[in-house]
Parts: sequence; C-alpha cells; structure tokens
Amino acid sequence: MIESNTDKLLVELRGHTALVTINNPPANTWDEDSLAGLEALIARCNAAPEVYAIVICGQGDKFFSAGADLKLFASGDKAVAATMAARFGAAFEALAAFRGVSIAAINGYAMGGGLECALACDIRIAETQAQMALPEATVGLLPCGGGTQNLSWVVGEGWAKRMILCGERVDAATALRIGLVEEVVDTGQALGRALALAESVGRQSPPAVAACKTLIQRARHGTVGAAYSAEREAFVKLFDTRDQREGVNAFLGKRAPEWVNG
Repeated sequence: MIESNTDKLLVELRGHTALVTINNPPANTWDEDSLAGLEALIARCNAAPEVYAIVICGQGDKFFSAGADLKLFASGDKAVAATMAARFGAAFEALAAFRGVSIAAINGYAMGGGLECALACDIRIAETQAQMALPEATVGLLPCGGGTQNLSWVVGEGWAKRMILCGERVDAATALRIGLVEEVVDTGQALGRALALAESVGRQSPPAVAACKTLIQRARHGTVGAAYSAEREAFVKLFDTRDQREGVNAFLGKRAPEWVNG
C-alpha cells in the first residue's frame, strides 16, 4: 500500500496506477511539507513493483496548482529561499526520474511551480479551460523547479522565452499547438483520460518501459553516438529479465503477457 506523508497530497492505488491529488486549497500551492511529501511518495512508488504509472491532478475544478505559496518569500529571507529551492528541485527531479510513466491531468490553472510539476511528468493532458504560465519574473523571482530547463526542452527556446521572459500565459489550445501538452480534453475529462492512458502502460513490460524512458531522456544531454551505444546495451540487458521472455513468448503464443516487473 502506498501512503502519503502529508494530507496535502492524497494518494490512491488504482490497479497499477498511483493517483496523486494535490490537496492544498484554495489554489493547491506547494510548500515545504507537500514538496517533501512528493519526494517521499515517488520513492515509495519506485520501491513498489506493482506501480507502473503515476497520475497527478489537482483537487477541485479550478486549479491544478498555482505554484509556490508566495507568502513564504515576502520577508526576503535568503535561507527560506535556499530551502524552498532545494525542496522544489528534489521533488520535481524525483518525479522526472520516476522509473515508470508519469502523467499530469491539468484540470485548471497550472502556474509557476504548478506548471513545473506538470513539466516534470512524461505526458500532459489539459482540459480546455486550463491556463499555463511561468510568471515568476513578474514578482522578482525565477522558476527554480526545473522550469527554465524543462520548458525550453519541451516547447523550444523561443516559446520558453516568451513565457518566462515576457510572462506570457498560454491557454490549452496554444499549449497543444506548441507541444506543451499532448492532448486537450473537455472540462472534467483530464483525469479520466490520464487514467486510461496510464492503464495502457500496464500492457507494456515495466523493465522495458523504464529502459526506454531513460534512453529518451538521455537525448537531453550527451552525444547521439553515445546514446546509440547505450540503446543497444539496454536492449541486451533486458534479456536478464523474466518479462523479456514472457513478452516474446506471449506474443508467439498469441496470449496476453503476464508481467512480473522483473
């Protein structure tokens, strides 16, 4: 059973999917407690072989997450800033490194650290009314949860600069057009679509998915030649797993595979 350290993050296991709900009304903001809780929750999911996917959504029908609680930074305390920056980094880097597939169901505003959370996920599904932005510079700050790096990778440098340097907010249709989200659905449908997509992950071999994800993310750094070599090495390494033999023999036997995640 997967449990949360904080009531600001609700978790429910649905089949092989851990559904995580950001539960900090009214705007589902992040604070030290919830960020530490997310990092711990990802560690538990990584250690649970029955968890193949994570879906993250926001409680309520208005906010996915409005990001950091700005009251934390009103005093200008540099020590608080350092602590929160470290928490944001640790939490969202842990999410990005989750061995399975992570999907953000963006059911409303995803602002600042809220969008950074979604950017740390592998796939983003947005509802038609969703609004997304990284507006930190408008209050004298900058995205410190991977936003400057992940947004640039996902949408390209030009749109990253528009959103971060010009404070431009994008709606769901624009987000889809620029590649910030993979799909737009009607209001109230993001969670269902994300869960359905997560369920499809269960039809893949978990070790194969983990290896593929590592290789895809490796494209963000290093050389393509080194990545090609790593790809071949990872292919051969899968032959150490029972799931490799199960997958091939299930296909040849014209039956559904029974994964053991090992």
